[in-house]
Amino acid sequence: MMWYDGGWGWGGWFAMAIFPVLFLVLLIAGVVMLVRYVTGSRHSHQGGPPPSPGEPGWGSKRAEDLLAERFARGEIDEDEYKRRLTLLREHQ
Repeated sequence: MMWYDGGWGWGGWFAMAIFPVLFLVLLIAGVVMLVRYVTGSRHSHQGGPPPSPGEPGWGSKRAEDLLAERFARGEIDEDEYKRRLTLLREHQ
């Protein structure tokens, strides 16, 4: 019985071994990039190290940052922002 080579020779075996591996690597890299994009959009990264819990007033600064983010996203209007910011600063 004769086997049909198809003209690929050893190159066909090499391609059949390499392409599935490359496909899996690209698929995994795509999933990792997607996860980093989705989780990165929820957390705003600002320059500098985060405030340490031992610093005085670190909680109020974080609260002001969150309030500013909500205002920037349009979740609260300007009057609500100013009212809540005043309350936060009064209770420091």
